[in-house]
Order: sequence, then structure tokens, then C-alpha cells
Amino acid sequence: MEQSYPLISTLVFSVVFAFLLGFIASRLKLPTIIGYIVAGIFLSPNTPGFIADIAIAKQLAEIGIILLMFEVGLHFSMKDLINVHKIAIPGAIIQMLSTSLLCTLCAILLKYNFLESLIFGISLSVASTVVMLRQFEQYHIKNTTVSKIAIGWLVIEDIAMIIVMVILPTIIDMIHLNNEINSQIIFENITSITAKIIIFAIATITIGKKILPTFLITIYKVRSRELVSLSVLAIASGFAFIAHAIFGASFALGAFLAGFVLNESKLGRKTVDKTLPLRDIFAVLFFISVGLIFNPTIITKEPILVLITTILVIFGKAIMAFLIMKLFRKKTGESLILSASLAQIGEFSFILTALAMNLNIISQSLYDMVIASAIISIILNPFLFKLALNFKNKS
Repeated sequence: MEQSYPLISTLVFSVVFAFLLGFIASRLKLPTIIGYIVAGIFLSPNTPGFIADIAIAKQLAEIGIILLMFEVGLHFSMKDLINVHKIAIPGAIIQMLSTSLLCTLCAILLKYNFLESLIFGISLSVASTVVMLRQFEQYHIKNTTVSKIAIGWLVIEDIAMIIVMVILPTIIDMIHLNNEINSQIIFENITSITAKIIIFAIATITIGKKILPTFLITIYKVRSRELVSLSVLAIASGFAFIAHAIFGASFALGAFLAGFVLNESKLGRKTVDKTLPLRDIFAVLFFISVGLIFNPTIITKEPILVLITTILVIFGKAIMAFLIMKLFRKKTGESLILSASLAQIGEFSFILTALAMNLNIISQSLYDMVIASAIISIILNPFLFKLALNFKNKS
């Protein structure tokens, strides 16, 4: 079908298909997320009928991630991070390293080269904030201790992934130029991006705490509902763009810090509540984009490899997270909830594997396996989370 207006047609078909299939999933007592992902598959180039513009859909989904991370920051204070840092920071680091090592070794055993296996391992070690928050919101446990640990955990994972994505092109350039990796250059790049992120964080917190509350008060005095909604979008997207364009960080991190700054302000929390419907719509587009980039034929071509990858994502990560929580003497119920919330992969896995594809590091089949395991783990995650929550409630 010819698209004279690719943005409008992509948005319209995405919303309509997401509504219809989300409704069907709900009537079948399935998570609506399943309907949204299936909607993306129907709109993808791999199925007949209307083909959505994947590039536009991905950018619309990115807006959803920005708004979601903005809200995460708004509900997560420094006090919360300090309270959970003894678990969240070492837990995230240990879980990422152990999961990456396990998955990398598995890929090597499957005859992939080391660099390709390493990308595969790292991409499976991080969970989706979008999916995790959906579970916490659905069961109204977003302000509990375990949810704060999980959010802090994922913030550390996101920062680690930002560093990986910044140094990866440098490593590939060095390999192409002289077939060796210079550890000094890698260290300099890590130091540089870490310094930029720290500078951005300090500037955001220092300047934002003085400017943003005053800015919102001024907007409220105008008594315009439209301007209030636009102010939230302006703050979230503005900080996200500055983080990416100037400091080389992700859009998500910039939006998170913007929300973090407003956390102390009751007016800030009141303001973001007015944009929840808009955030939900763009969050749905994220799940549609997952379906859009998936090639279903990988399941029939490589069923064993897809199964192995999915097992690594769901059980490998969950077991690691559970053991770490028990190591810190957390209750079994809380440990299971955190483990279940991490038993999936999402946005950063897609971003990293897409970058690796552009750099000709990984093959199309490995990319499709990551996407397949992401879709399967996202579909199964609500059921795993509910089981963990039921266990905690009974214990």
C-alpha cells in the first residue's frame, strides 16, 4: 500500500491494530502487551498487508520511553537510591557480568566468534524498564522497597549499557585499523563518557532544582491545561535531547534525570499525572515497534537456538538475581518479585544489537534470535510476575 503520509498512516494503523488486538488479548485473559506486539508483527514487512514505516515507529516508541523514564525519575529520589544502593549497585553489576559471561560462553559453544558472542551476552544481560514498570503499575507496588531496588538496579544497568555503546564503535575502528585493541584508548573513552554523564547529572540537579519548580509555577499561573501538558513534554524531551546531543548519553537517561530533579516538588508530580494518557499511548508504540522489527521465520529456521536464548533470558537472569537478593538476606517473596521483573529483555537490547548490526559485528540470525527471545520473554513476563507476587502474598 502506497503511503503518501507515512507518519499519519503509521500512527493510525498502529493505534487501531493495537486497540483491536489489545482488546482481543484482554478478552482472552491475556496481557494486553501480547496484543500490542502481535499488532506490530501484522504491520511489519514480514507479513502481508499494510507495512508501517519502521523508522517512524521506532522514533515514536522512543518518545514513549522518554516519557516513561521521566516518570521513573519523578518517583525516585536520591534518598531512595541511597537506601537501596547496597543492593542495587553491586546487584546490577554482578548480575550483568555473570549473565553476560554465561550467555557469551553459550554463544561461543554455538560456534559464534568471540566479539559476536560478547555482544549477544551483553544484550541478554539487561532488562526493559518499560516492561518492568508495567508490572509494578498494574499491581500497585511501584512505591515498595522491592520496586525501588529494581528501579535502582535498572538505572545502573542503563548507565553500563550507555558506556558499552559509546566504546563499541571505537573498539571496532581500532580492530579495522591495526587488528588490535588499545586498552589505553578504551580507558580514555570510558573516562570521557563517564565524566560527561557526571557533569550532565550535576548540572541537571544543580540548575534544575532552582529553575524547573519556578518554571512550573509560572505555567500554572497562566491556567492553561494545554500549556501544563506541553511543559511536561518540553522538560522531558528537552533534557533527553540535551543528554544525547551534547553529552553523548541516552535519551532515557536525560529524561530520567529531569524527572529526578522534579521529585522534590509536589507540583512536579501533579503535573506529570496530567500526561499519563499520552505516555501510555507512546508506551504502546514501543511494544508495537518490537513486533515490527521481528522476523517470525527465525522460530521455524532455528527453533533450538531461539529456545536456548529464551531460557538464558528468563531463567539465567532470574536465577542470578534471586541468588544475589538472597545473598543480601532479602525475603524469598521479594527476591522472586525482583527476579521475575528482570526475566525479560527490551529497549537497550534492541539498541545494542541494532548498533552491532550497523557495525557488521553480528549476523542477522543472531539479531533475530535476540528479538525473538525478547518478544517471548515480554509475553511470558506478566505470568511469571503474577506467580511471584502470589507466592509473596501467600507467604
